[in-house]
Amino acid sequence: MAKHFRSMLADLLESFFRKHLVAQRGASPATVNCYRDALRLFLTFASEQAKKRPAQLRIEELDRKMVLAFLDHLERERTNSVRTRNCRLAAIHSFFHHVASRDPEVMNIASTVLGIQGKRTSKPILGYLRRSDLETILAAPDRSKPRGRRDHALLLFLARTGARVSEAIGVNVGDLTLEWPSQVLLRGKGAKQRIVPLAKDMASLLRDYLEERRVASQPQAPVFVNARGRRLSRFGVIYILRQAVSITTKPIVGTTSISPHTLRHSLAMGLLQSGVDPITIQAWLGHASLNTTHQYMEADLEMKRRALEKCDTPETTPAPYQPTDVVLAFLESL
Repeated sequence: MAKHFRSMLADLLESFFRKHLVAQRGASPATVNCYRDALRLFLTFASEQAKKRPAQLRIEELDRKMVLAFLDHLERERTNSVRTRNCRLAAIHSFFHHVASRDPEVMNIASTVLGIQGKRTSKPILGYLRRSDLETILAAPDRSKPRGRRDHALLLFLARTGARVSEAIGVNVGDLTLEWPSQVLLRGKGAKQRIVPLAKDMASLLRDYLEERRVASQPQAPVFVNARGRRLSRFGVIYILRQAVSITTKPIVGTTSISPHTLRHSLAMGLLQSGVDPITIQAWLGHASLNTTHQYMEADLEMKRRALEKCDTPETTPAPYQPTDVVLAFLESL
């Protein structure tokens, strides 16, 4: 019986990723990687709790109690945010939806796991950088060295295009058009594609960078690579940005935590403050809903200040309070 369950878990994982996510849903590589990481963390945690190798786990052991313990582990020991916890839970839910459809015998286990709800989380205020702070970060890499030139090109690309990290590291040489009018093809969430314009100086910088690497004529070559010549990872991009922030001598204000997404927010805010309409910003950033773009309008304090200055608010002296009822008058006199 144990052998049957071991092979069933392996078969379910394989069919979930190869048939369900890729073949049926057409999930993007970024989505597949996200789900893979979540389930890998979950199965590693479950194997430690059960004191057996992941390949020996049975579906019966991946029950509601185990999932709840894993979610607590994410928050308490891995110090993950509520949003990250909910994303991991969403991946587990998706897998157990697949489990329920493939094997009715484990329907009860699947239904109890699917009944676990995500935690409510407050909507964070979008952090973005002022133009002077952004320029300080972009100037941080040492461009006298090849690695510094790569770091500068990457950070400038993120800041100018507003690309998500997954989109930036997924760009190949063939996705770039560096002759005027310059542009880049980005592959976003849900396998959606969009074209973003490139300024002349950005195109020139990328052209020099690719020629230095001698890959300008190789359409399938990744644009941004690590020291071993392989495509940069998400963590590699985060590390490069943190290094740039850490060596700046000027203090950065306006946001408590600077991430690659902060550069995306900063571009959106810059476009908004320059008078670009929200629909154009939505198309530029690849937002599925205009409601997402409106978050920048809500977060733009400078626009609110300008609106306040336009208001006619003469100074007045408030009249003293006068009670309007004999009972209130009595209480006022005490």
